[in-house]
Amino acid sequence: MKKIVFVLVLFFSVFSVKAVEFDLKSTNAIFYNLDEDTILYEKNSDEKVAIASLTKIMTAIVSVENIDSLEEKVTLVKKDFDTLVENNASVAGFKVNEEVTYEDLLYGLLLPSGADAAQALTRLIAGNEENFVKLMNEKAQELGMENTLFTNETGLDINNPYSTVKDVATMFKYALDNPTIRKIITSKSYTTSDGSLKLFSTVASSIASVGNMDYVLGGKTGTTSKAGRCLATIAEFNDNNYLLVTVGAPMINTPYNVIDQRTIYEYFFTNYDMHTIYKKEDTLLELETEYADKDRITIHPQEDVEVYLKNNYNREDLRLDYEGANIVSYNTKKGEKLGDITISYEDEAVKTIPIYLDEELHFDFLKYITKHYEYAIAGGVVVIGGSAILIKTFKAKRKKI
Repeated sequence: MKKIVFVLVLFFSVFSVKAVEFDLKSTNAIFYNLDEDTILYEKNSDEKVAIASLTKIMTAIVSVENIDSLEEKVTLVKKDFDTLVENNASVAGFKVNEEVTYEDLLYGLLLPSGADAAQALTRLIAGNEENFVKLMNEKAQELGMENTLFTNETGLDINNPYSTVKDVATMFKYALDNPTIRKIITSKSYTTSDGSLKLFSTVASSIASVGNMDYVLGGKTGTTSKAGRCLATIAEFNDNNYLLVTVGAPMINTPYNVIDQRTIYEYFFTNYDMHTIYKKEDTLLELETEYADKDRITIHPQEDVEVYLKNNYNREDLRLDYEGANIVSYNTKKGEKLGDITISYEDEAVKTIPIYLDEELHFDFLKYITKHYEYAIAGGVVVIGGSAILIKTFKAKRKKI
């Protein structure tokens, strides 16, 4: 395999996270383009911090993956409400001896961030907090959340739980793949199955407090004295999908967690978008062939190549790094993968695309015999009709010389 590097001058520039700075009150942040699975902005994203009720995203994951039926009815007991008042925990409003469904509890967990729902799910699924937290940490390890430790199911600052905004983003992205969780976190309200309780989204109310942010689809809030104001949201704008996590905004009346998120979202919505940098018919590179009826082949992308770029892009250097076969054999089949091209700007890789042979190659015996005529003469070979069997035998003998 050979790595080929070449530079083309094109009319665009690729976004670099190093070029953007925001005056945020939140201490930590990470912003993703979900469609490209690309980090667009990060601030202290690997720092271990308290994440408050963003923890309940993992509580929801473990619960959903251990519930057989969302419609199953369960009865709440006094234990589900222990220590909630002493810990000043947020609650959904359920009551002792109330009969509810698992779906009711999940909505109570994620919309109003109910610790009563969290403790009930813990008891029902794992028997006790210790067993449930073990499941949470096992799931975190499975997801690669190496800088995370859960010590309770509610996110309270008890026994020093910690995570990072990068790990929270990983957890949140995974949760969004579950249709039940996604439906809940994108809901603004929910009425429980018996009609006795209406639950409201803390995300929706928080966003309403700072003005119109219709692009936010939903998410999860979190607040403790140690973690500050935290917020994880997803958004859609101009057919682009985003995920944003912020933690550590100050515990004052001004909702800086939401204000910081609006600052990040609207900067990118105003200044960036997806741009097509190559069309399917564009030539990315040319490769030599061996014993084929064509001396060289041109390589094109399988589809138009789009990259998230600044709208007022200028002519800048685009670097394409190709790693793969530098000479294509005649017996390479159409559709076979040849390698990968990584598109970079300012040493930042922005996209990698696979490269395939998109045309038929045929064996050219004249090229073969011309290159190896001395062996043909020495061996006294007589070729009639270009026998394929004779060619293969002759080629194998040649390799032993």
